[in-house]
Amino acid sequence: MFVKPKDGRSVHDPARGDLLPATGRNVEPSQYWYRRENDGDIEVVKPSQGAAPDKKVSTK
Repeated sequence: MFVKPKDGRSVHDPARGDLLPATGRNVEPSQYWYRRENDGDIEVVKPSQGAAPDKKVSTK
């Protein structure tokens, strides 16, 4: 799912250990992201046509 922080919000991405960029990013659907959406911190959007998919980062 592709999510973006709402204006004025800083949202932690626990999978990456950083903040969700203002332009948004693909994340794995989880209870965490559904709670952020329910709390009004993020919005689920369709990625722009030309957006390149994020590369997965290995934690190993």
